Amino acid sequence: MIEPHAPAPPGAPPPWAGPARLPVRQGTGRFLVLACVFVCAACGLVYELELVALASYLIGDSVTQASVVLSVMVFAMGIGSLAAKRLRRHAAAAFGAIEALLALVGGCSAMVLYAVFAWTGDWGGLWASGPRWLLVAFSLAIGLLIGAEVPLLMELIQRIRRQDAGGAVADLFAADYVGALVGGLAFPFLLLPLLGQLTGAMLTGAVNAVAGGALVLGLFRRDLTRRARWLLLVANLAVLGVLATATVLVDDFEQAAREAVYGKDVRVALQTGVREIALTGGTGGRPLDLYLDGRLRVSGADQDRYHEALVHPAMNGPHARVLVLGGGDGLAAREVLRHPDVRRVDIVALDGAVVDLARSDPALSRLNGHVYGDARVHVSTQDAFRRLRTSAPVPSYDVVIADLPDPGVTASTKLYSEEFYGLVRRVLAPEGRLVVHAGPVASRPQDFWTVEATLRAAGLRTTPYRVGGCRSAADSDRTAQTSRTPRDWGFVLASREARPMLGLDPRGPKPTTLTRKSLRAAQRAAEATRVAVPAASTLVHPRY
Repeated sequence: MIEPHAPAPPGAPPPWAGPARLPVRQGTGRFLVLACVFVCAACGLVYELELVALASYLIGDSVTQASVVLSVMVFAMGIGSLAAKRLRRHAAAAFGAIEALLALVGGCSAMVLYAVFAWTGDWGGLWASGPRWLLVAFSLAIGLLIGAEVPLLMELIQRIRRQDAGGAVADLFAADYVGALVGGLAFPFLLLPLLGQLTGAMLTGAVNAVAGGALVLGLFRRDLTRRARWLLLVANLAVLGVLATATVLVDDFEQAAREAVYGKDVRVALQTGVREIALTGGTGGRPLDLYLDGRLRVSGADQDRYHEALVHPAMNGPHARVLVLGGGDGLAAREVLRHPDVRRVDIVALDGAVVDLARSDPALSRLNGHVYGDARVHVSTQDAFRRLRTSAPVPSYDVVIADLPDPGVTASTKLYSEEFYGLVRRVLAPEGRLVVHAGPVASRPQDFWTVEATLRAAGLRTTPYRVGGCRSAADSDRTAQTSRTPRDWGFVLASREARPMLGLDPRGPKPTTLTRKSLRAAQRAAEATRVAVPAASTLVHPRY
């Protein structure tokens, strides 16, 4: 609560705030304080971005996670600023203690959040929401500590040389905002690609501890008692020791956490600038599974059912030229190339690392039929929306296959928008067909029928269908993956002129999991789940 107080005479310092006894000149002292403000602001923003990024990878729905982190942290910063008013009498000691605690909490936050996700994410019940609650707790704690910095730094800089409050605030905030800019740019372009999230967070914590400890113990050491100096030194050394130990053990920790998430059969695990990729099984008779950002994207146990249902109904008609959006694993292209009269397949994949893995990994390349060795297959690694927007709107594709993550995954929302389907419509031949993977129907009927309504809003005629019996929970979060309940896949077949009929190419290959009869049943099964949706999803008003 903001306390009423009598205004002090202009320029009068508080009774405890005499001039600081500095080992350097006043100008140098002010520069060192502002340099510390710069470093601490950069570290604070890295903590914030690291929480948002890791929560998006582990929990999904990046818009929600960013909103939670930012709102809770800003709220906590206000509370921290108010609480720091009572610490101004001992500004130097309080600032040193706060920076040591902030370095520990912020530096270890990524590892702790990942550990909770890895070892408790499949327990179910309240434990399933553990990472979400921990995200709020870290945002609150870090925000409180960051908020307490500014009043204490204001007190320290005024003790070096008194000046009007407006000038002091301008100097302090200038250093703070420039530091935030550097931290915001360093995270995606330096820390994340070179060090990864865990090591990057711990290095940031170490820098934070060194900056705070050096300022207090070096510049304001005469304001501290001998005991306070020793306590602060020991605290900072302990924090640095914890962070250094965690950094040394981070590789073993990541391996153990991956085994907890994916099982002990992890063969490939890598972090690209786009996502985390893990590949399990594929040897010794074990089914191959491909995970992207912790979500099962390909299950060797039932991938044939999924990809046959996705591809073959769309191939019932002209299919000389085919465009695959997503599908970097090559499995959709494998089904396309089973039709011998296909002349060209263009694959637009977001992450080149997935394509490289599908081309080079023996198990995955064997599963996709070595499609990347076929001269008819052409790959480009870019965002599908950008590719369609920048390419010439020539209606040249007989078939477009949207093999994309669920619409419920925020990063994919724009690829299920009316604008995106309008771009697809421009490159679709007059008699061409588009098929869209629209997510599970049983668990998310609202999303499924929103996809169908969005396709119709883009001027396409639609035929929805639903294929059940899968047990892999592909594209779901980790809680759903551990469920033994059979799930389903929802698809929507669409065309420009007439409503497409579900069927199989009579001259094409015979699928192992589909028949004309089962497709008719799949269409009836989808229609039985129809729900009313408010409107189509657009870029500026996503409805998933």
